[in-house]
Amino acid sequence: MDAAFEASAVFAPSSPEFVADPYPAYARLREAGRVHHYAPTDQWLVPHHADVAALLRDRRLGRTYLHRFTHEEFGRAAPPPGHEPFHTLNDHGMLDLEAPAHTRVRRLVTKAFTPRTVERLRPYVEELADGLVRDLVADGGGDLAARVAEPLPVAVIAEMLGIPEADRPLLRPWSAAICGMYELNPGEDTAARAVRASEEFSAYLRTVIAARREKPGDDLVSGLIAAHSEEGAGEGGGKRLSEQEMVSTCALLLNAGHEATVNATVNGWHALFRHPDQLAALRADPGRLIPTAVEELMRFDTPLQLFERWVLDDIEIDGTTIPRGSELALLFGSANHDPAVFTRPAELDVARRDNPHISFSAGIHYCVGAPLARIELAASLGALLRRAPKLRLAAEPRRGPNFVIRGLRELLVEV
Repeated sequence: MDAAFEASAVFAPSSPEFVADPYPAYARLREAGRVHHYAPTDQWLVPHHADVAALLRDRRLGRTYLHRFTHEEFGRAAPPPGHEPFHTLNDHGMLDLEAPAHTRVRRLVTKAFTPRTVERLRPYVEELADGLVRDLVADGGGDLAARVAEPLPVAVIAEMLGIPEADRPLLRPWSAAICGMYELNPGEDTAARAVRASEEFSAYLRTVIAARREKPGDDLVSGLIAAHSEEGAGEGGGKRLSEQEMVSTCALLLNAGHEATVNATVNGWHALFRHPDQLAALRADPGRLIPTAVEELMRFDTPLQLFERWVLDDIEIDGTTIPRGSELALLFGSANHDPAVFTRPAELDVARRDNPHISFSAGIHYCVGAPLARIELAASLGALLRRAPKLRLAAEPRRGPNFVIRGLRELLVEV
């Protein structure tokens, strides 16, 4: 770490200019060292691919610390009591659990979320994507975010979980409000929206779970209930999912099951419009290039820019000791542009073969829905290339205000 380097001079997540294009700032962070203390949030920024990839697998770090320490022992204040509904919902999902609870919950989720289940959805995903694009083309264009990017993954994960079609418009607003808490230093207005959404979402999911207990179906909620029932001891003990874990797991799958895909779609098309040579190459040979293009678009403008980890035991990075109780900010967007790993990382290359991006994380928290996300992204990309071969921007897109979850408010296109 360069002692003279001040991270806050280049890392400015509250700045619209930084949010619009954080990648030049990441380059400066990488050049200045392997780890930097960021005073505004009291976090340690980690910008290099090798370090991010290794730390995601390092068991001295955790998404939570409460499996080992109290708040007081860890030197952290407990969340405000008024935020409790958000934390109850969020902290019992497998993304924010550590072993042994994480191992138990993920095993049960994976048992219901099998590759065969995901592959069985492929025709449904492709048909849905084709219909959404057909309607967009029939109207001469519109907002690609609202017309294709959002409804496709929302419908797919809702279909997997057996959420009635009439209820699906509720999901995106709840998810957006909850995900606001994943930004750096969320304000009280953001917290209030997240708390309200958590209460409403939790109550709704409890009614869904109760209905599936009465009348199981061929869906993921029913699968979780079945796995829960087969595993032995009573609620909260043994190998079962508790009621809260089931609610939190369903919420996580619904949120994570579409947020990244929505943003990868709009970020990806925005990148393609800014690189017409790459869009032309993709249009000329979609059968060969769609698989590599999906990976490259996930890398080039990463939908999740940052992932946080607590330091459970002292670690050392490049001679700097990071003490227990600290928080690391692993910069996925920077890691995905690291020239030590990617040839010409600032260039979009839809034919890129050597592409070990970490947009789906790594280690025990690797995204369980990654295979489904790839199917969705390939389906919408293929449908748009096929049905709208002259698709173009109709207006400069409006970027969302968030940094951690990176996306666009709208992407207006015309055919």
